[in-house]
Amino acid sequence: MATSRQQLNHQRKYEALLPSLPEYVRDYILALEENERSASTILNYVIDIKSFLEWLQIQGIAEDRLIKDLSHEVLATLPLDAARAYFNQVSNEEIQVSRFETKKRERASVNRKKSALRSLFKYLTTQTEQANGEPLFHRNVMQKIAVIKPKETLNERSRKLADNIFQEDDDVAFLRYLQQEYEWSLSDRQRSYFLRDKERDFAILSLFLGSGIRLNELADIRLRDLHVQNSSISVIRKGNKMDSVYVISEVFEDISNYIGVRKERYGGTDAEHEYLFLSKYKKQATPLSVRTIQDLVRKYTKSYQKEMSPHKLRHTYATNLMNESKDLSLVMEQLGHSSTSTSILYVHSTQEKAKRASEALGARRNRT
Repeated sequence: MATSRQQLNHQRKYEALLPSLPEYVRDYILALEENERSASTILNYVIDIKSFLEWLQIQGIAEDRLIKDLSHEVLATLPLDAARAYFNQVSNEEIQVSRFETKKRERASVNRKKSALRSLFKYLTTQTEQANGEPLFHRNVMQKIAVIKPKETLNERSRKLADNIFQEDDDVAFLRYLQQEYEWSLSDRQRSYFLRDKERDFAILSLFLGSGIRLNELADIRLRDLHVQNSSISVIRKGNKMDSVYVISEVFEDISNYIGVRKERYGGTDAEHEYLFLSKYKKQATPLSVRTIQDLVRKYTKSYQKEMSPHKLRHTYATNLMNESKDLSLVMEQLGHSSTSTSILYVHSTQEKAKRASEALGARRNRT
């Protein structure tokens, strides 16, 4: 099974945290691994569970000096008011989003924490088994904690999505801007760095906008994953599934331009196992990190129009594909979606019809 760099990194991170947690939590994590939950999901669950156990200590609900010594009896007898108080604090606490900005947690983040603890408590009350055949304990207080989903129609979600991506031919204009204009907005020092990385960075942006792949999928591409003859690339999808994604031919031209300077500028070789996108660190070729790719996408899009993430470029591609093909199943397949509930967000035709109808009604009013 193929495993992405991010998944391996997340696995190392949660494994480093496990010794500090109680044995029953470690058993739960083992069960998640056996059920092939992704390393990213497990890491998030480990962090959320650890934060909750630390809160129990701070509140004096658990008197154990070390988290790993925290008895399951504390969870078995946890008052409902205490559980509610924890999530109330989580929902209202300010989190740092930058050096100068804080904000309250998104509801999706709170729901994830609820899901992590609900999953742990379900495991401990229904799936563990002691010598007498009984679970570790029976009372599940987390079952009484509701996961409140955002109240938003599909149409509203689609509208928000459309407001935060490149519209019409803006993606093409953006790439043209990078090729012809961007460097002239820079200082001499900045321009030298840009020109050094221009082919690489342009190929990355072109690939996002010409394939709709995810950030992690792009970061994990190796030379052997490029299939020029049939205009496709191999990627590692969620769940570590290998997949083929078709790419517009112009993207391969941009990748070819980058490969032409890859050895000289970054010290790469032609070895098939090497990662496609490289940086140079201490004179050594290193795979370009996910964070670096995020940063360069934000830098270039902010300079052109508005700051975007790689995910917004993925949304741009998906919307364009839907507009051109009118084929929802094709969009699902190309983006690696397992259900239509996500792909259907890219169908903006109903909104456009409603907008045109409103404009027509307004014109009718003005005529009378």
